[in-house]
Amino acid sequence: MMALTRAMAAGILALLPVAGLAGPAAAQPSADEIMARAHLAMFYPGEDMRARVTMRLVSRDGKERLRELTMTRRDLQDGGEQRYFMYFHRPPDVRDMTFLVWKYPGKDDDRWLYIPALKLVRRIAASDKRSSFAGSDFSYEDVSGREPEEDTHKLIREEKAGARDAYVVESVPKDPGSVDFGRKLSWIDKATRLPLKEEYYDRRGELARMFTAEEVKEIQGFWTVTKRLMKNVQTGHSTEAVLADVRYNLKLAPDLFSERALRAPPAELVR
Repeated sequence: MMALTRAMAAGILALLPVAGLAGPAAAQPSADEIMARAHLAMFYPGEDMRARVTMRLVSRDGKERLRELTMTRRDLQDGGEQRYFMYFHRPPDVRDMTFLVWKYPGKDDDRWLYIPALKLVRRIAASDKRSSFAGSDFSYEDVSGREPEEDTHKLIREEKAGARDAYVVESVPKDPGSVDFGRKLSWIDKATRLPLKEEYYDRRGELARMFTAEEVKEIQGFWTVTKRLMKNVQTGHSTEAVLADVRYNLKLAPDLFSERALRAPPAELVR
């Protein structure tokens, strides 16, 4: 009887660590939390960043145009204010063109574009944030990110996006008149928190644009979408953006992100 009791006790004790390790199931994040984390993962990795970007613009009939630029970013606060500066290398008609963004969460960003052919710095109005960036299928807002607080989010389902587990979130603009889409569906990778796919629907409910993360790499400990595709489903035009030589935490100088740099960018960006 004593032997049986000890055996039973041993069996019970053997189960205790398993039960303890399992614990209660982790609470599922809300749609707002999922989109906030995705925004940080996509637009805030590291304290700053520099990359060489090649954009391939493809028309419905297969004609291609190229854009090559250097993109830099500096965070003033994680999840808060940011600065972006971009310098265009080619083609010749956009060479020396520069683009500057001062991003303020909670209010409209400041955006400037220097057009070398006109020797003119143009201030981009807040109403133009959905306009095409350098003739591509990416908008100005796509470049620096749309604030999650500008939309109402709803978790629709969980499913596979390729080989990855993803949350599918529907986002509806709180101010419909300020944007050119009626709603957006996002597939957010559970592991990296990056958006793997986004579908933008117009106000009639028809699919208008689609973003896909074609390639994701871990760079200096940060998961990065190094190949991005944006397709205008209604026109058949698409833009592929490939990021190369991506570097984080470079201690970029604040002076780089100034209006003065628009006309006279530093030599390390021009090369």
